[in-house]
Amino acid sequence: MKICAITKKGSIMGGGYSNRTRATKFNPTGKVRKYLNLQKKRVFIPELNKSISIKVSTKGMRTMKKNGAYATLLKAGLVQAR
Repeated sequence: MKICAITKKGSIMGGGYSNRTRATKFNPTGKVRKYLNLQKKRVFIPELNKSISIKVSTKGMRTMKKNGAYATLLKAGLVQAR
């Protein structure tokens, strides 16, 4: 599934009509599914002395960098507290 393991966000529907299309009812645009920037990452957790593989978005990676890998993965429910 294309869902971030940390932020729990998935894809969204985008697209629609420009203002000019709304005015003239000409050449409508279709809907487009927009996906997250998901990456497969192997993260080492020093507190547990092991590494895990997760599918995480780039925003989730920034969250891990800011709050620390262990705290972020613990909050997301991906690792157990020791």
